[in-house]
Amino acid sequence: MLTDAQKPTLSVIVPAHNEAGLIGACLRALFASQPVPGGAEVIVVANGCTDGTAAEAHACTEAAMARGWHLLVLERAQGGKPGALNTGEAMARGRVLAYLDADVIVSPALCVELVQVLDRDAAAYASGRVVIPTPASAFSRAYARFYCQVPFFHHGVPGCGLFAMNRAARARWGEWPAIISDDTFARLHFVTAERIVVPAPYDWPIVEGFGALVRVRRRQDAGVSEIRRLYPALPANDDPRPSGPGWVIRAGLRAPLGFVAYVVVALATRLRRGKGWARGR
Repeated sequence: MLTDAQKPTLSVIVPAHNEAGLIGACLRALFASQPVPGGAEVIVVANGCTDGTAAEAHACTEAAMARGWHLLVLERAQGGKPGALNTGEAMARGRVLAYLDADVIVSPALCVELVQVLDRDAAAYASGRVVIPTPASAFSRAYARFYCQVPFFHHGVPGCGLFAMNRAARARWGEWPAIISDDTFARLHFVTAERIVVPAPYDWPIVEGFGALVRVRRRQDAGVSEIRRLYPALPANDDPRPSGPGWVIRAGLRAPLGFVAYVVVALATRLRRGKGWARGR
């Protein structure tokens, strides 16, 4: 059994369902991070994959070793992100736990900054500064210009695509429940004073095209509604944000086509109800 001194400071858990073509870049960005005092490990959980996600992750083993990271790739026959998170956590050894979507690209300083604010006894949750890269499709580019101005991204700690906490914080609940919005569930277990945003950024892409945006928006709305229904006490911990038409008008003036795209997606989300998995962004 490893002693505390032999365990890495940071464990990064990456649930990955059919992320071939993305997981490699995600891992290489992690390995390009500034050295984490005490060491770091990454645990990729390829869950229910029908593509080369696991092979692409395994191919990064030498890159991990060259930068002093320990890489573990687990293959899980069942799909489902909560199950993948539970599987990854069972193998995690770090005092700080980070949860990373397989298409997110971290900046070099992010892991170190997360460890600096979380490696302590008191429960704390943290994330970095969200950056939405410029999408390839015209509709998604317009949507992103408005979407990045939504108060959610500028008030509090969004934690979308990447969030982290220490062991005292993770003790707030047991296994990850089978819910849609794991990031919202985690974030709302902490009051505003326990949530920390560090300066380092990370890239969190949005999906390409009108149809994909509608599916994702529908899934996001369903995830929030599910938490309100199953965990009615949690939304009280959310950050206060501007309400009313003021921010909408200002954002719309800065990105009028984006405002139109955002409204069209919102209306289609309400009109076109459906089921099925979609990327959570």
